[in-house]
Amino acid sequence: MADLLERRQQQIEQLCAAAIRALSGEAKLHFRGGRLHRGNARLPDFAPHLHPSLEDDDFDSFRGAADGLALRLKHSDAALHRGGRPDGRTARVLFELLEQFRVEALAAPQMPGVRRNLQHRFDAWSKAFHASGLTETFSGLLLYTLAQVVRARVHGGAVLEATEDLIEGTRGRLVALIAADLAALRRCRHDQAAYARHARKIAETVAARLGDLDDLEDPGDDSGDAGNNPLRFSLRIDVDGQDEADVPVAAAERSGAFEGAHAGYRVFTTAYDAQHAAATLVRPALLREYRERLDRLIGKRRLSAMRLARQLKAVLALPDEDGFEGAREEGRIDGARLAQLISTPADRRLFRAERIQPVADALVTVLIDCSGSMRRHVEAVAMFADLMARALDIAGARSEILGFTTGAWHGGRAARDWQRAGRPRHPGRLNERCHLVFKDADTAWRRARPSIAALLKPELFREGLDGEAVDWAVARALQCEAARKLLIVMSDGCPMDGATQQANDAGYLDQHLLQVVQRHEAAGRVQILGVGVGLDLSVFYSRCRAIDLGDGLQPAVLDEIVQLIAARARR
Repeated sequence: MADLLERRQQQIEQLCAAAIRALSGEAKLHFRGGRLHRGNARLPDFAPHLHPSLEDDDFDSFRGAADGLALRLKHSDAALHRGGRPDGRTARVLFELLEQFRVEALAAPQMPGVRRNLQHRFDAWSKAFHASGLTETFSGLLLYTLAQVVRARVHGGAVLEATEDLIEGTRGRLVALIAADLAALRRCRHDQAAYARHARKIAETVAARLGDLDDLEDPGDDSGDAGNNPLRFSLRIDVDGQDEADVPVAAAERSGAFEGAHAGYRVFTTAYDAQHAAATLVRPALLREYRERLDRLIGKRRLSAMRLARQLKAVLALPDEDGFEGAREEGRIDGARLAQLISTPADRRLFRAERIQPVADALVTVLIDCSGSMRRHVEAVAMFADLMARALDIAGARSEILGFTTGAWHGGRAARDWQRAGRPRHPGRLNERCHLVFKDADTAWRRARPSIAALLKPELFREGLDGEAVDWAVARALQCEAARKLLIVMSDGCPMDGATQQANDAGYLDQHLLQVVQRHEAAGRVQILGVGVGLDLSVFYSRCRAIDLGDGLQPAVLDEIVQLIAARARR
C-alpha cells in the first residue's frame, strides 16, 4: 500500500511539474521532496492553499495548485515583491497571500480549465480550513474572512457559499477597516507595484489585530496528528521574513574519478577502519559530567519527551490485534460464558471481540554527521538524539543513535600508506573510517543515557564519509526485526574528506553518497530522511527538511522533524 501511494505521489508530481513548465514557460522546474525547485534552487511555498495532500485532496486540487504556482512564477516579479514586503511575520504571511490572489486573477479568459482548477483548489482549502476548527477562534476566523473577502473582490466573484453566514459579522467589521485599499485591489491587479502598496496596507492593518499566526493552534491537541494540524494552513515563512528558498542548497559536484572507475567507489585500505561504542572513547568521570550537562540543557529548554512520544506514536503506530475483549453484547460467541445462559439468561454479554491497539512496530535510526563543522551544533544535536531515543522508548518503538567521522584529519595512516605506495592515481577513499554507536537497538534509553552524552565530546568530530555511513546504518537496520525502518540522517553539509578529495577530485564522495541513497531509496526496505542543519540537502535525499539550530534545539524543530516523518510515512 505504501509503495502504491509513493508511486501515485510521484506520478502526480511529474504531471503537475509538466503543467507548471508549460504554463509558466520555465523549463527547469521540477518537484523534489514534495517541493518545487528551479534547477537546484528550492522555491518558496508562496501561499497556504497551494499545498494539497494526497490523503485529503483530489487530483483537481493538485492541478489547481500547479496552475497557481505557474501563474505566480509567470506574473510576479520576485525582486519587486521582496522589496515591497512589510515588516513582521504575520504581515508578510498576509502580503504573500494577497499577491497570490492577484496572479491567479490574471488567468486568461481563454483558459477556463485553469480558472476552474484554481477555484476548485481554493474552495477545497477553504472547506478544510473551516472543518479543522480554526474558524472557531478569533484569529482563525479573521484570517479566513480576509482570504474569502479579498479573493472574491480581486477575482470579481463571491465568497464560499457554505461559510457565507459564518463570516458575515466579521466581514462587515473587516471591510470597514480596509475599505479604500480593498476597493483598489481589483483595478490594480495588472500593476504589481501599485497593487503591492494597497496589499501592504491591508496586511499591516489586519496583522495589527491578528497577532502572531503561531496562535493558530488547537489548544487541546498535543498529539501531533499531522492530518488535523492547523499549521498546515499557514505559510512556511521564517520570522525574519526570509523564505525557505533562502536556505543554502547543497550542490553535488560531478566526479570524473568516480564516473571513470569501472569498479565504482574504491577504498584504498580498510586496515585502519574502526567501529566504537562511543562511551569507550570518553573517560568515565568526563562522561558523567557530559550526562549532567546534557540533563541541564534539556531541563533548561523545557523540552518534553512525553509530548514528542505522543507525536511519534501517532505517525509510527499501526493497528494490531492484541487479544480479545469479553463481556460484550455483540461479536463472536465466547465459549467460556455459555454457562451464563443458564445462570443469568437475561444477561446478553456473551460475546467477545478482537482488541485492536496501535503498535509502533518500528525502528528509527538517527545517523549523525560528526564532522568538524557540526561541532558548533553539538549541544542541540545531543539533546535531539537523547530526546528521540527516550521518546521512541516511551512510544514502544526501537531506536539506534549512530555517528560517523574519521579516525584522523587529512587521511591519517591511510594517506601515509598511499604516499609510501608511490601515490597511485585515483586511490578512492583515503582516510580512516570511524563509525560510532551511541545507542544500539537492543539497549533501552535509560541504560544508554551515559553513552548518548558522549556526543558532547568535541574531539570526536573530524571529517565525514557520508555514503559509507548510510550503507552501514541501513545494513544495521536490516538486521533488526521491525515492521517499519526509518533512517534519519542529520548533517550540515556535503561529504568532506580532504585527503580523498585531493587524491581523486572534489565530487568523489558526493557522487558516492548520491549512488548509495538512490540505491536504498529504490529498494525501499529502509525509508531514508535527510535533516539538513541550516542547509537544504534535497540534492542527496528525496525526502528532507532544513532546520535551524542557530538558537539551539527548539520545540518547533522537533515538530518539523515529526512532520517530515509523518509525510514520509503517509506516502
